[in-house]
Amino acid sequence: MTPLTVPRGPATLTQVIENSLTMAWRGLLRMRRTPEQFGDVLLQPVLFTLMFTYIFGGAIAGGVKSYLPFFVPGILVQSVVTTSVVTGVQLREDMDKGVSDRFRSMPIARAAPLAGALLADTIRYAIATLMTFLTGIAIGWRPEGGIAGVMLAGVLVIACSWAVSWIFALFGVLARTAATVQGVSFLLLFPLTFLSNAFVPAKTLPGWLQGFVAVNPVSHLVTAARELTTTGSAGPDVWWALLGAAAIVAVFAPLTVRAYMRKM
Repeated sequence: MTPLTVPRGPATLTQVIENSLTMAWRGLLRMRRTPEQFGDVLLQPVLFTLMFTYIFGGAIAGGVKSYLPFFVPGILVQSVVTTSVVTGVQLREDMDKGVSDRFRSMPIARAAPLAGALLADTIRYAIATLMTFLTGIAIGWRPEGGIAGVMLAGVLVIACSWAVSWIFALFGVLARTAATVQGVSFLLLFPLTFLSNAFVPAKTLPGWLQGFVAVNPVSHLVTAARELTTTGSAGPDVWWALLGAAAIVAVFAPLTVRAYMRKM
């Protein structure tokens, strides 16, 4: 049976904003009522930071404290960008469970559930960022870029992860199951995050791989975060990261909205 759709004209900008904020609040309430959803943003950054620091620290930098200034920005990018996969997974779950059909029958802006989900997930990115920084500080990381540099690095990574979440939101709209979204997303993310300069210096890699690392957008984001936390200054990679994020949004936001509107 086809779900009931409430006839409505084009939503005004004010209505879109108000409805999107309401849907974002719904997303936050959903997180509060299902605390297990915070596992990836509370535990994963802590485990990854501790595990990789003590596994690679001695081999790569000669000690944990020497490795932390290089490593913390890298694991920050890896942890937060990986968290953005949840956007697409939850979007697909809402569609599979009929929640989107319920939204379709309500007199709200059709794009509001999508916009609200993307907005609410920025809270997840902020939590993952905070947990990574706190874990690094707890084991001896002392960022020479100061508080301002750390905060700017965190905001940059959150903004870029939000941009990447548009890609996974598109996967969520087009895929058949939430498991498919998760599988395809990690298949894309793992090469980008691990074949980068996040964990080891690019110069230690084989020559053919260094070429890929040099153009990998994740490497630009890691380098940008690393410069901000160690020097407090914004180098060229900051602007490359922002340009890449803007390009992703420019391409994938219209595609995602168009695909979502067809479903709604």
